[in-house]
Amino acid sequence: MQITKEQIEQAHERVKPFIHQTPVLTSTFINSIAGAELFFKCENFQKIGAFKIRGGMNAVLTLPKDQLANGIATHSSGNHAQAIAYAAREVGTKAFIVMPNTSPKVKVDAVKGYGADIIFCEPNQQARENALQEIVDRTGAAFIHPYNDERVITGQATCAKELLEKIPALDAIFAPVGGGGLLSGTALSAHYFSTATKVYAGEPEGAADAVLSFKSGQIETAPYINTIADGLLTKLGDKTFPIIQQYVTDIFTVSEDEIISSLQLVYERMKIIVEPSCVVPLAALLKNQEQFAGKRVGIILSGGNVDLKKFAEWFG
Repeated sequence: MQITKEQIEQAHERVKPFIHQTPVLTSTFINSIAGAELFFKCENFQKIGAFKIRGGMNAVLTLPKDQLANGIATHSSGNHAQAIAYAAREVGTKAFIVMPNTSPKVKVDAVKGYGADIIFCEPNQQARENALQEIVDRTGAAFIHPYNDERVITGQATCAKELLEKIPALDAIFAPVGGGGLLSGTALSAHYFSTATKVYAGEPEGAADAVLSFKSGQIETAPYINTIADGLLTKLGDKTFPIIQQYVTDIFTVSEDEIISSLQLVYERMKIIVEPSCVVPLAALLKNQEQFAGKRVGIILSGGNVDLKKFAEWFG
């Protein structure tokens, strides 16, 4: 099913009462380093601290009442978990969240704070899916996938839609890529609302499945997983991948050192809190800046849910 322009517009109207229209910030210093004019869409200031509320809220608000009655279930390492927990609270139903036992404490605490039931599992996809299936079988809860769901993708597309409304005529937009919900939504919004705007993704070398999939034409698995960008560990889905194939121009990978360097740059120069996954697009642009010299480039800062105890580990 092709997500339409009208569906994105309808999703935006649907979720507006529940989300922030986040600011777009600039940095003269970072522009001078990049050799381009950068516009940062700050989803770290979003409700629940990340863009995920857009897709989660849209999916929950489109569920029929009879499906809502038994609650909502999902699996997530953090930000989608918070989105579903928050959305369930807003519509007055129960949330059942499967989280890896390695999930950042700040994200676990937030999910608990929204009143959700958390079920911990081993940090692998099979364990997540097994635990989730047990919950759905036991409770009859409606499953909302973290990214491989048209309702979620459509909601995530509202982020780039807002950016393009506020800063028109961008040459490019960069987004991070994990499962591809944000990237595919971003690509659709650029396609419908700003056809001249090209879309690019940043991906950690330590979770490089999307770039392999993009090159091979089929969904691949990362050769190894080792990155501080904990929000980008999932692989593409069969709904996100075709959109990315069709509408994304390129995917760039970055090293851990490049992620940490960009993280430090944003903290020190923009004075805002972001999580490592969030700066992967900036790191990708800086690594390939010759391609974007003199361009107007939007960068989606995807979230700011950080375990502050990690600072010493990252910057020590």
